[in-house]
Amino acid sequence: MDMFQRILGIILPVFVIIGLGYGYARLRGESVRADMVPVNRVSMEVLCPLLIFTALAAKDFDVANNLSLIVAGALISLGSGLLAWPVARLLGYDPRSFVPPMMYNNCGNMGLPLAALAFGQAGLSAAVALFMAANLVYFSVGIKIIEAGRSGRRSSFFKFMSSPMMLAMMVGMVFAVLKLRLPGPLQIALKMMGDACIPLMLFSLGVRMMDVSFKSWHIGLVGAIACPLTGLACAGLLDLVLPLSAMQRGQMYLFASLPPAVFCFMIAEQYQQEPDKVASIVLLGNLVSLAFVPLGLWLGLA
Repeated sequence: MDMFQRILGIILPVFVIIGLGYGYARLRGESVRADMVPVNRVSMEVLCPLLIFTALAAKDFDVANNLSLIVAGALISLGSGLLAWPVARLLGYDPRSFVPPMMYNNCGNMGLPLAALAFGQAGLSAAVALFMAANLVYFSVGIKIIEAGRSGRRSSFFKFMSSPMMLAMMVGMVFAVLKLRLPGPLQIALKMMGDACIPLMLFSLGVRMMDVSFKSWHIGLVGAIACPLTGLACAGLLDLVLPLSAMQRGQMYLFASLPPAVFCFMIAEQYQQEPDKVASIVLLGNLVSLAFVPLGLWLGLA
């Protein structure tokens, strides 16, 4: 019962904020999309990078101590894609639509708030390390999968590396490795701004849920189940070989249980890679996460 109450206390605030975003979008109608554009831009270009930087530059973030967790995040992302590939082939899905969402879970919008609630500030720092690993895998291997067989100009990996979030990760890692520290008041101010990103990301996720549909429910349901199952299978194997602390083990299982990221839908729309099917994977994945996230927390906290 104590474990159940702890898990409920972790996930309930997250889904309440997502529900508020969805309710606000339903109440306001189509105009809310335009309202959220500048909010999302500020969140992605300012607040989220500050959240990442301050988490990496914090006194309690140890690069050497989190190296195993970074490796775990990268291997779970790659392993999930590897396991999802034969599923796509077997069921006749286009791997370019099915596999990348399996590799990039919602470790930003949902994972960071869950980690902060479950493990506190130290957990948030470790979750940022996992977020960094997932981004590196998706924007290298994942994007190449989507671009496979396409004509035209390829996206540049260096363009991704110059994005505000990646710059924040790189600068934060420099601070962490060299153990540099910002003046106290400046660190507090930047952290306050970064922390504002967490409820905004969840609210935005709720608003974004209005854009997706159940149209392609079959691939959506398969993807919704395959994403956390492949992730948890990889985490189970890594648990046997990687030297992880109790908190890192919990972080790994939480990360592995997360649903596909909403960002996958935005990328599919950009590339016109069956966005309706990817949208269904994302929508049903976030609904099914009500079952899999508690499972991941139970495995990690047990």
